[in-house]
Amino acid sequence: MGAKHAGTPADAVKKLMKKGKVKKKCCRSKSACKKCPVLALKRVKAELRKAA
Repeated sequence: MGAKHAGTPADAVKKLMKKGKVKKKCCRSKSACKKCPVLALKRVKAELRKAA
């Protein structure tokens, strides 16, 4: 696995939060922003599924 992937998708998102790439909480706006942790989790899960 690459450096940005941790053991679980949640761990990967936590790592992105520490780096400042993702917000700690979702702002729940209608058009979800790029720093949304919910979307980041979906993205990481999709990447892991694609890699497997």
